[in-house]
Amino acid sequence: MNPIHQTIALLRNELGVVLSSTLARLLLAAILGGIIGLERQLRRRPAGLRTNMFICFGAAMFTVLSRQLAGVESDSARIAAQIIPGIGFIGAGSILHARASVQGLTTASTLFVVAGIGMAAGGGLYLTACFATVIILMALVVLGRMEATFSLKTFATTYEVTGRNVDGMLREVNRILESEQLNLHSVHIANADPDFRMVFSVDGERDQQSVFSIRLHESTAFAVVTTLGTAERE
Repeated sequence: MNPIHQTIALLRNELGVVLSSTLARLLLAAILGGIIGLERQLRRRPAGLRTNMFICFGAAMFTVLSRQLAGVESDSARIAAQIIPGIGFIGAGSILHARASVQGLTTASTLFVVAGIGMAAGGGLYLTACFATVIILMALVVLGRMEATFSLKTFATTYEVTGRNVDGMLREVNRILESEQLNLHSVHIANADPDFRMVFSVDGERDQQSVFSIRLHESTAFAVVTTLGTAERE
């Protein structure tokens, strides 16, 4: 066989192996990130299917490029090393701070781990990436249900109360909060003639919220007590 043809065939085989390996890594990263993202999407979380899939796929791609574009072996992790601060920046943007409360920590930590899964897939550590995905899903699904079963989840419930005396309403709300050891935030007061209207949010477990709502309705300091909505804290 012609030496030139042998060289072309050898290069073609090697190129096929490289391409198949790279595509398999990227495809696995997209699938694993999509699985975790689907769970997040079904639970109506801010970072859902596409976000987790893109982050996992992007981390895998940067890991692959870091090795392939490196001039020497010592530089093979230089690009991949920048994934960690980049994901930290994205995670910080998903955390919301309010008075006496923080929301989005689970979303931020999930994005951080999903990037790690993408790096594992991009580095060819298929078993590690799959094992990490199973562990994360178990933590999100099983532990999430256990928290709900044992009433360990924290909810932010928004209430609206009306009354003639603003100072009296504030004192009464603070008194009930102190007795139930709950946190108050996002207070808004408006003059809705002839009564004043106060809207505020309270963080607490489901049972605590139920007791607090009963205490509000039992108080004579408010003319009307309304529960506007409840959101689960992460």
